[in-house]
Amino acid sequence: MIIRRSFLPFLALAAACNGGGPPAAPAIPVATAVVQKRDTPVILAATGTIEPIQTASVQSQVDGIITRVAFREGQDVQAGQVLFEIDARQYRASSDAAEATLARDLAQLAQAERDAARFADLGQKNYVTAQQVDQANMQVSQLRSTVRADSANLQRARLNLGFTAIRAPISGRAGAVLVREGNLARANSSTPLVVINQLAPILARFAVPATDLPRLRAAGGRELPVTALAVGDTGAPAQGVLTFVDNAVDTMTGTIILKAQFANTDNRLWPGALVRARLQLDIQKDALIVPLAAVVTGQRGSTVFVVDTGSRVKNVPVVVLRTTDSLAVLASGVEAGQTVVTDGQIRLTDGSRIEAKQP
Repeated sequence: MIIRRSFLPFLALAAACNGGGPPAAPAIPVATAVVQKRDTPVILAATGTIEPIQTASVQSQVDGIITRVAFREGQDVQAGQVLFEIDARQYRASSDAAEATLARDLAQLAQAERDAARFADLGQKNYVTAQQVDQANMQVSQLRSTVRADSANLQRARLNLGFTAIRAPISGRAGAVLVREGNLARANSSTPLVVINQLAPILARFAVPATDLPRLRAAGGRELPVTALAVGDTGAPAQGVLTFVDNAVDTMTGTIILKAQFANTDNRLWPGALVRARLQLDIQKDALIVPLAAVVTGQRGSTVFVVDTGSRVKNVPVVVLRTTDSLAVLASGVEAGQTVVTDGQIRLTDGSRIEAKQP
């Protein structure tokens, strides 16, 4: 009897376990979002670089010692502003000499014209020969040619004198001074004195796949809105318009080059900077939108977990038209107002019970 009693607790425990069945699986915590239907822009996203519309490498047109640098490195300069001054003494002397030569030859021309007039008078009265009249007229012609040459020499001397003040050819931001005060500036040297970049307006250059060219052409090509945001910039993107579509596809990369122009009045876009460009082709009406994180790609293709009645989920195939940084535009598979799982899908299967956080 003692042995039989010792088995009773174990039998009771076994009976209790067999009668209760397996415990229910706990709900899986997930994040959710609601499927929305709204007008959505059709965007082409690309990475590009900023380049100035104009770049000027400022060089001297005459040889001479730089006597003054009239601007600061990195300063905004205006077209026509004096940037460098070159020792002008030799060019001023050449200009004065050319002016004096012209004055001398003008005086000689005036005298020759008076002599030619007198010889013409005397020739009519047969006081001088026809040969003497011709010689007087030839002297006038020679001196007129000399005066024209003197005028050209004077103009060239004055130009060279003017070139001793080197001016900005365009408005923009000056770079580093490459030839400083006291150094010899040479005409048409391979080293510029300074480089000026126009910053406002400015261009963004980027490439898109050639497969997007039909959509780009259907949207009208130029004047489409474009935004650009420099990598690392946390502010609002700059707003611009598409101004250039290349006339050929790059056969090496299969892309086509585009350029967009931006006012850049705040100088946020800098030449050479890497930017994220977004070209808006169109506005799609009543597009189905879900967070990009809701779309799971697997052997079945693209799917989403839709929250069904009773806090259970169902894995549904969807057709993705396009994606952005954070959203996916769907063609089918879900309806507006449904709730989809955006985080925690890795633990889910069809029929899993979930505990949804606030959508």
